[in-house]
Amino acid sequence: MRHMWKIVLAMLLVCSGLGAQEKSVGTTKAKPAATAGKSAAVAEAQGAPAGQKAVQKGLPPIIDRELIFGNPEIINAQVSPDGKYLAFLKPWNDTRNIWVKKTDEPFSAARLLTTEKKRPIPQYLWSRDAKYIIYVKDNDGDENFNVYAVDPSAKATEGAEAPPSRDLTGLKGVRVVPYAVPKSDPDVVYIGLNDRDKAWHDLYKLKISTGEKTLMRKNTERIAGWFFDLNGQLRLAERVADNGDQEVLRTDADGFKKVYMCGVFESCGPVRFHKDGKRVYMETNKGDDVNLAGLVLFDPETAKIEPVESDPLKRVDFGSAMFSEATDDLTMTTYLDDRTRRYFKDKTVEADFKWLNEKLPGKEIGIASRSLDERLWLVSAYGDTEPGQAYLFDRTAHKLTEQYRVRERLPREALASMKPVQYKSSDGLEIPAYLTLPKGIEAKGLPALVIPHGGPWGRDVWGYNSLAQFFANRGYAVLMPNFRGSTGYGKKYLNAGNGEWGRKMQDDVTWGVKYVVDQGIADPKRVGILGGSYGGYATLAGVAFTPDVYAAAVDIVGPSNLITLLESIPPYWESGRKIMYARMADLGTAEGKAWLKERSPSSCKGPTIRGSTGPRPSRL
Repeated sequence: MRHMWKIVLAMLLVCSGLGAQEKSVGTTKAKPAATAGKSAAVAEAQGAPAGQKAVQKGLPPIIDRELIFGNPEIINAQVSPDGKYLAFLKPWNDTRNIWVKKTDEPFSAARLLTTEKKRPIPQYLWSRDAKYIIYVKDNDGDENFNVYAVDPSAKATEGAEAPPSRDLTGLKGVRVVPYAVPKSDPDVVYIGLNDRDKAWHDLYKLKISTGEKTLMRKNTERIAGWFFDLNGQLRLAERVADNGDQEVLRTDADGFKKVYMCGVFESCGPVRFHKDGKRVYMETNKGDDVNLAGLVLFDPETAKIEPVESDPLKRVDFGSAMFSEATDDLTMTTYLDDRTRRYFKDKTVEADFKWLNEKLPGKEIGIASRSLDERLWLVSAYGDTEPGQAYLFDRTAHKLTEQYRVRERLPREALASMKPVQYKSSDGLEIPAYLTLPKGIEAKGLPALVIPHGGPWGRDVWGYNSLAQFFANRGYAVLMPNFRGSTGYGKKYLNAGNGEWGRKMQDDVTWGVKYVVDQGIADPKRVGILGGSYGGYATLAGVAFTPDVYAAAVDIVGPSNLITLLESIPPYWESGRKIMYARMADLGTAEGKAWLKERSPSSCKGPTIRGSTGPRPSRL
């Protein structure tokens, strides 16, 4: 993967026509004689640092790519439920593993808990009683995850560097899905197993201390998800109907009862049960007269709906809700607009955030994890030029203790700001986007790079972005468009992307290029496009359907053949197949196949690089 990135970066840097810079920030390897006289891009592709000439007067020194794309020193810390320990991810033998320390200890006293050598630990969590750390891993990227547990207080056995981990599921060719860790029984995690049917996960209760698995529900009803109340009782299930409609089912002793549904082009689903045990908080945008998703309280017994909140500014969908670990009360709601907006339901939480904002001005504040008694918060402070600072916040003592900085060696002073912009597409639709301009030079006639996000049903957000910073540091203007079909901007905006792969969705990207050119920011002869997944498709479509717009393109695991894409949907995506058919085209019809063939960028002009690993997409 690193070798591919060297080639990718070389291609785009050559495309830009930029030279080398005066010096490099970070690693200071001597430039090999074999690279003398070559362009800085080629030298970088071969692993050498940048050359000796400034790209353009005024730009900060080049930041070594390893500081941006290499393993961060420490990330994803979580405070234990009892507040005694801090777990985090840190490289061991160049692979991210789990470490742990006491909250009052320095990081130098941390102990290694896992010794993965091939692939990084993707995620982990604490058991509710803090006796175990639970994590998942697959086998060489096959996405067949198993669940493991390790005792954070255990010592390494003789001759080993970490205590032993236990494989709690021990299955091959099976994808384990963790669903819930109930407060009522801290020795339990509810999981789904697709060992009986690859497409659908049966529900099991897994005992952490012994690995004992107990079947709770055999999934013969095409259930896509299971939902528990605050006492750990199974109450609801989610299912996608044959026509793509989404259904919320009540899980009665004798079967399922449909209690709520929304159409294939709507969204609805439970968030968390209310502490009364009767009602459930649910996010929904159901209704012809409803555009933005909002938060409601829904009673599965009576079907009564009580509105709770939707965006007070009427701009974006409901974002997220925070509940107290101690009282289970709703304490805050958030909305992801150009920047995050917060609305407080608890005066103490509001006062804490006000105090934190005063102590950490100009930063976005997030809560990474909390102790069960809510005394300790692990706080993240981040921004467009700040990958993240982690602090332990003692709410009782009002004490803020810095823990670590993400990518500590990255020179913040050399990073470029990201700003939200809007521009009109081919049909006049306003497209929200984020623009990162090089620091220290005038934004005129620059080489530019457009980076469409993956999904496509997702979105880009304001904050630190490795790709944007890498290229801005080298003199590029970087545009990241939230084209139609992106989520978060309402049902109408999302559905405006239906059937528009390679057409209006692609126009939104193309007109983004027009925007930076018309503003005088970008040199029209030096524009590149780069993306992964759907962004990779948009990259290929860009050079296939509008070859004169781009001087270079880099596709990372993007599909060039949409028929092959839909044919290669893995079994565990079965619940989303009908939705993909509805939003793209039905592979089972002649019309659908013709649409998919027409929108497939099977040929393109100009240089491209494609990469593909894992179970999808298939190599094309």
